[in-house]
Parts: sequence; C-alpha cells; structure tokens
Amino acid sequence: DSKVIAKLGNKQEARNTMMAAGVPVIPGSDCPVFEPSAGAEIAAAIGYPVIIKAALGGGGKGMRVAEKPEEFEQSFLTAQKESQMAFGDRTMYIEHFVQCPRHIEFQILADGYGNVVHLGERDCSIQRNHQKMIEEAPSIALNDKLRARMGEAAVRAARAAGYVNAGTIEFLLDK
Repeated sequence: DSKVIAKLGNKQEARNTMMAAGVPVIPGSDCPVFEPSAGAEIAAAIGYPVIIKAALGGGGKGMRVAEKPEEFEQSFLTAQKESQMAFGDRTMYIEHFVQCPRHIEFQILADGYGNVVHLGERDCSIQRNHQKMIEEAPSIALNDKLRARMGEAAVRAARAAGYVNAGTIEFLLDK
C-alpha cells in the first residue's frame, strides 16, 4: 500500500520492517541498488528469474524481468532509466520473480490505539499492464487455513508499519 510505503520511507524500508515483523516476503535485496554489477550479484544469490523494481515506482513503471544472467544488465539499465524519467529517482531493488502469481489483497482497518482488523480478502489476479481489472471476493485460491494465516500476516504488517486508516495489504501467492 502506498500509504504504508510513504510512512516507512521507501519500498526497501517497508520490506525490512515486514521481515522483522514475521510477515512473509519474497526473497530480494535488503538495501538500495544503484549499479547493475551490484544488482547482478544480488540476482545470482537470489536465483533467476528476478524482477528489477523502482524503489519509488508503482503501476508497473520501472520494472523489468531478467530470466537469466545475460539479460540482467540491460534489464536493470532500462528499468532504472524509466524510473528516473517517471519518478525522478534511480534507486532500484531486486526480488525473485514469482511466475504466474495470484494477487491477493486483504482490506484492513487500523485505529490510533493499535487495534487492527482485516475485513477479508479479494483476488485481484486478473490484470492488464500491472493494473487490476477484476476483483473477486472471497478468493477461490485460498482455503480456510491459508486465509487465516494471510489475514494474520496482514494485521502484523499494518501494526509493524504503525498504520492508521483503512487500507490494503497485498500479497503475491505462488503456486
């Protein structure tokens, strides 16, 4: 959620906060990446395929996938240039690329007293250009046990961020 990211400074800080709170995150870089050589080292450690993402990005801008090491440098430079043009920032980060994920969002409500609840999930997997087209609730991809685990993780995420408001915690669910 952009409000959580704004509150925590950037996507990388948000990622580190979520990891500290025990929220499952996709393997990736734990610091900003500015140079393709540093990114390539991280990608090798994570394992291909990887996705290169703009730290201040959104809506699919500043994102490129590298399926193998030979593609990494060009993908990184292209994503970084697009990030600079769209967001005025060249800070990137690297994550393992989850192929064919389900995009599951949990709606949360959080007050100023530390109370956080989730209102259930919706499946936003039908997308075009990284933008949701159709939302389905409840998600047919979740059983009761997984739904409960993900809902608890969404609540932990909001608490860890000190989030106050109505919002969304987003997950990528792999096969």
